[in-house]
Amino acid sequence: MKSLSQAIVSQSLLDAVSRAAAESPRRRMNRNFHDDNEAPCHRLLNAIEPGSYIQPHRHLDPNKEESMIVLRGMLGVVFFDEDGRVLETAKLTPGGENVAVNIPVGVYHSVLGLEAGTVFFEAKAGPYLPLLPEEKAPWAPGEGDGAAEAYHAGLLARVMKT
Repeated sequence: MKSLSQAIVSQSLLDAVSRAAAESPRRRMNRNFHDDNEAPCHRLLNAIEPGSYIQPHRHLDPNKEESMIVLRGMLGVVFFDEDGRVLETAKLTPGGENVAVNIPVGVYHSVLGLEAGTVFFEAKAGPYLPLLPEEKAPWAPGEGDGAAEAYHAGLLARVMKT
């Protein structure tokens, strides 16, 4: 049995995962509560810093809805249509008007860290499987692509108008 102290989500745990995200080249870091990638239910803290780019993507597996609840900071959410047009954006903050999102299967989306120290709780079905090529938005640059920074900046400007 795991220590019960590991069952508590404390401010010091949020601080630790935020520090790890800030030090990561990808500007994000997760802290899993599930034991391994094969677990049927994935529950994790996900820290994302400003500047972290997550290529718009969708999940085609009918069991892969994602739920995210912001614990601190501010998270931007962007939904896209099949052609890459922005359908909707939202800013999520703890105690704010919007605090969580449930992302339906098959919907292109991305999230952005809008404040340093942003951490959200995420839940989704396991097992972990890398994104398939058809799940990655063909109209958006991939992570590490030279065009990703400018594309991310455009998304950020769009979300901040929300």
